[in-house]
Amino acid sequence: MVLNMGPQHPSTHGVLRVELITDGEIVVKATPYIGYLHRCFEKHAEALEYQMTIPYTDRMDYLSAMNNEWVYCMAVEKLLKIEVPRRIEFMRVIVAELNRIASHIVAIGTYGLDIGAFTPFLHTFHDREHIMNLLEWLCGARMLYNYIWIGGVSHDFPPKFKERVAEFLKYYKPRVDEMNKLLTENELFVQRTRGIGVLPADVAINYGCSGPMLRGSGVKWDLRKNVPYSIYPELEFDVVVPKGDRSVIGDCLSRHLVRCYEIYESIKIIEQCLDMMPEEPGFDPHKAVPKRIKPPAGEVIARGENPRGELAYYIISDGKGVKPFRVKVRAPSFSNLSVLPELAKGNLISDVVAILGSIDIVLGDVDR
Repeated sequence: MVLNMGPQHPSTHGVLRVELITDGEIVVKATPYIGYLHRCFEKHAEALEYQMTIPYTDRMDYLSAMNNEWVYCMAVEKLLKIEVPRRIEFMRVIVAELNRIASHIVAIGTYGLDIGAFTPFLHTFHDREHIMNLLEWLCGARMLYNYIWIGGVSHDFPPKFKERVAEFLKYYKPRVDEMNKLLTENELFVQRTRGIGVLPADVAINYGCSGPMLRGSGVKWDLRKNVPYSIYPELEFDVVVPKGDRSVIGDCLSRHLVRCYEIYESIKIIEQCLDMMPEEPGFDPHKAVPKRIKPPAGEVIARGENPRGELAYYIISDGKGVKPFRVKVRAPSFSNLSVLPELAKGNLISDVVAILGSIDIVLGDVDR
């Protein structure tokens, strides 16, 4: 039987169509059809000046917009050979890690909802509101920030912002424990996710999976550690991989556990940044922002560890104008989704929902 899942289906987390060929309740073949949210990002980037592309990066993976725009700015700064002030680096790490927590919170809450647990969804969205309020206070936007600029950021931290972030972390740490007791240790949730959709490490690598998808298969790879950038080498944190004591390594539960424990690591990173960030009264966040961006001819690639995996921008400048000749994006959700046929094959139809939710795709990131 041919069964269409989507393009409008709650568990696809956006406009995605998956064609399932089944033998009774067993999935024989799963084929994802994408493109419903295609917005010509790369072509737009060729028609805009470098700094004008930043708001468009926000709209790809709209759940981690800070991380998107940061990696794009890193690529252009590399092209221009700009040295970013140290205080700016701390500010970028803090907002990016806050955004990582917010993104993982959405992934965890909606995953519980996919499986049938409604209450954890309310808990996670309640906590996410605190982060969105902080970021709104910082730059005026709740989701699409345009905060990180080439060479700087749009605003310095407002007075008492660091204190408010520290208060949030103090409040949120026990809430993560509570969330794990409520959802991760729930027997029904474990039964629906343990041993389901097992992704072996070699298959994950061959498909170009990254982020929690790759680490859930036991591969200890995180760009923040393995190809460090910004101030990450100065910070202490662990790359989370499952131990196999609570899950089958590579299954849906492993990917969920990685996201849960990465929240603790992000909290650890932010706390260190709050302590180490240099105080500079009268600091100008625009002092390294170029007045006119016209890079010399050349090409660069910059990579960053987004909540969903490895995001990369490849930019070519012809040296003739203020617009890039070519911008190519390597989006983590696209590669992670490509392995769905391997994961779904041989599982029950109902398990496809659990598998798809564990991948944590954002369709704006897939289609671009």
